[in-house]
Amino acid sequence: MHRLSKIFQPALIIPKNATVKNQDITSKSQKLMLEQGLIRQAGNGTFHVLPLLQRAVEKAVNLIDVHMHSIGAQKLTLPLLTSAELWKKSGRLGDAHSSNSPPTELLQTTDRHGKMHILGPTHEESITALLAAIAPVSYRQFPIRLYQISTKFRDEMKPRFGLMRAKEFLMKDLYTFDVDRIKCRQTYEEVNEAYDRLFSKIGVPFVKVSGDCGTMGGSLSHEYHFPSEVGEDQLVQCVRCGVRSNSELFENLSQQCKTCNGKSEDFERQAGIEVAHAFILEDRYTKALGATCLHPNGKPAPLQMGCYGIGVTRLIAAGIEVLSGEKEIRWPLPLVPYRVCIITPKAGSKEELAAAPWVHRMYNSLQTVKGCEGDIIVDDRDQLTIGKRLLDARKLGYPLIVIVGSKATTIGEEAFEVHNLIDGTERTLSFADSLASISAVLSDPEKDHGYLKMKVETQI
Repeated sequence: MHRLSKIFQPALIIPKNATVKNQDITSKSQKLMLEQGLIRQAGNGTFHVLPLLQRAVEKAVNLIDVHMHSIGAQKLTLPLLTSAELWKKSGRLGDAHSSNSPPTELLQTTDRHGKMHILGPTHEESITALLAAIAPVSYRQFPIRLYQISTKFRDEMKPRFGLMRAKEFLMKDLYTFDVDRIKCRQTYEEVNEAYDRLFSKIGVPFVKVSGDCGTMGGSLSHEYHFPSEVGEDQLVQCVRCGVRSNSELFENLSQQCKTCNGKSEDFERQAGIEVAHAFILEDRYTKALGATCLHPNGKPAPLQMGCYGIGVTRLIAAGIEVLSGEKEIRWPLPLVPYRVCIITPKAGSKEELAAAPWVHRMYNSLQTVKGCEGDIIVDDRDQLTIGKRLLDARKLGYPLIVIVGSKATTIGEEAFEVHNLIDGTERTLSFADSLASISAVLSDPEKDHGYLKMKVETQI
């Protein structure tokens, strides 16, 4: 039985306009996660991910794995350290240090032999060097789709928004290799379709926009955003043709829509939090690093490459940012640490002994309900009143809360309070009806996963 009293959850009460270790609390999600003991600040731009949030992270990883496997992607682990020589060969290190470039965000280290390494924010050079080491590869082995979910690093000048803009973060990066540009574009479409399915499953309203390839290089890019007022990206939509893009791309196109030649007055704007991106890189890295394919004519040619990222910890924080109220967390349902919270009677109350067997029966019976398996927590902090624990459960955002109190002790008429944060209802139900009600909520694929009464506007 999962008991809340055994969970390491050091809550942090934050006064209004307070700071934590000299870092401004700049977003709602950061404040809520600190207050509920989901994260703890470790340093400037670094955080401890605590056990409850770790469950959400693992759920996100598992969900991403399912959707990556659906397109034939294989999981691997690349070194966190990449030789700076590879970055020099690809041209990115030189670009980052040129006099015309902004200050680099690369974190670097030098080993005892004086060799410089990059703590990777992304791993194009590393994965391409792996392919180059076995090149040329026969065309029969393609497409090759390899991904990892690992810690990435970025030397942020001013970390902010908690996990949404940190120096250290968890990211999924997929790298694809194809024999020609046509196959590379087909892969691009397949991955984007998988992204669409993944974000639809997560349930937070999202928009897909054209992006600027920037320092990544390549010919085509799309970004996935959660619309939010704290978003650092400005998204624009042409009201004439409906095309959406990042404002950076719009500005690079001289304030003109590339589809219908619409001008700035034809665009609507909205802020967004980028949670994923997709790039066609063509031979930007494979040519520089020697990753080639042996074609049917027996001649080698550079591989055509794509890269596709999802910020895992950013995705969770952004979902909380979009869905939550000011005082209560609301999760994307597939990522909530526990879906059901059972609250027990208060110690010393007259119903304590009589209701205790119903706690175990409710817990064990819910384990057989689809969508509940392993996802039930019992708030057994019985030194606290039921009311206090109900308030805490709402703040943490358990979507379904079951109170086993005095109403469960009436023989033959046992009843339980079921608080449904998804639709905002509170009902007193029999044992059987409680199970049926919870089952109906969690097994309905059409349910809105983001359970906040406010509607999130997705149009821009």
